Amino acid sequence: MKNKEKEMERVLKALANHRRLAILAFLKKKGEGSVGEIGEEIRLSFRATSRHLSVLYAANVLERQQRSLQVFYKISKESSPTLRALFSLL
Repeated sequence: MKNKEKEMERVLKALANHRRLAILAFLKKKGEGSVGEIGEEIRLSFRATSRHLSVLYAANVLERQQRSLQVFYKISKESSPTLRALFSLL
């Protein structure tokens, strides 16, 4: 499999979960959020939310920034046109 195909597979696997889609819908609407804010919005524990965010981050779907003791996430500015088209459906 080519690198581009592997990258697309990783992104699609990351998106193939209703909780992760809920996270993306929240971030699209709000712009950014901390792990706690996102977990509260989608009604998921801090640990489970953090795990889902890590999957999206590893697939380069999200960017993260450490501020003091909190980590904030937002949709990556480097997303591919295909990924941006998918986000428009949320």
